[in-house]
Amino acid sequence: MKEVAIGIDIGGTNSVYGIVDREGKCLAESTIRTDKYDDVKDYVKELSSAIKELISAYSDESSLKLDVKGIGIGAPNGNYFRGTVEFAPNLRWKGVIHFADLFKEHFDFPVILTNDANAAAIGEMIYGAAKGMKDFIVVTLGTGLGSGFVANGEMIYGHDGFAGELGHTIAVHDGRPCGCGRNGCLEQYASATGIVKTVNEFLRKTSAPSLLRGEDTITSKKIHSAAIAGDKLALEAFDYTAKIIGRSLADVVAITSPEAIILFGGLALAGDYIFTPAKKYMEEYMLNIFKNKVKLLPSQIAGANAAVLGASALVWKSVRE
Repeated sequence: MKEVAIGIDIGGTNSVYGIVDREGKCLAESTIRTDKYDDVKDYVKELSSAIKELISAYSDESSLKLDVKGIGIGAPNGNYFRGTVEFAPNLRWKGVIHFADLFKEHFDFPVILTNDANAAAIGEMIYGAAKGMKDFIVVTLGTGLGSGFVANGEMIYGHDGFAGELGHTIAVHDGRPCGCGRNGCLEQYASATGIVKTVNEFLRKTSAPSLLRGEDTITSKKIHSAAIAGDKLALEAFDYTAKIIGRSLADVVAITSPEAIILFGGLALAGDYIFTPAKKYMEEYMLNIFKNKVKLLPSQIAGANAAVLGASALVWKSVRE
């Protein structure tokens, strides 16, 4: 009998699900389309059937009987207290969706749901860079910017389940409009989307030569490639982005005094183009009593299975407690 958890990452286009053991090894994984289901109940029914098939297929192939301890779900706008996804802008089902309850109609083991960035933070605590830490922050630099705050060994959820929205703190006064309805939010600058906006602004403001000039579609990957090639505009865009990240991280350190801040997600894969200047600016703007105390670390669970691992870690944390 092998103890496993099921991890599900619900995205706007695809949902990834997998079987994960206690050591953080993803034993099997697959995906279904999220955006093809008009009725959320049809989506949950299809995904539940697919999960059962994956469990059965792995058991048959490995000749191991699996003891499933629970399902962990990471989702946009996920509310840990209620097991709901609430008003997620990138999902086709609107309003408040009671996902945990819907999955419990198909399974007789625990179902735990949280915000996808909080799932990433718990994943780092169980499997990754935050092992053994009780105070840390995970910042996910993807299409947007998510974050999860852990203090005294516990995830900070706030009174309503939505605490820790660093991406929607104001980084630039009267800055770029954000999908949340405000202007100047951090995620409009410190994300894959944000750095593309920065490059496009730089290209409009200057006639300086750049490898990115004339590109039909600029992406964060193209900006990274240009920076590697020494493109001055791309390097300036990374520095500008890192400065805004560093300044915001210095501010947030003063609130929770973390041992480490862990950067996770696509933009974080730019490595030294983000880490080195972000660390420099973080220390530059840091309150003196916190200077040179906070580690800035890359994720140790980044990779193809990262989202599933983060979601599955919700189960192992629950079992441990």
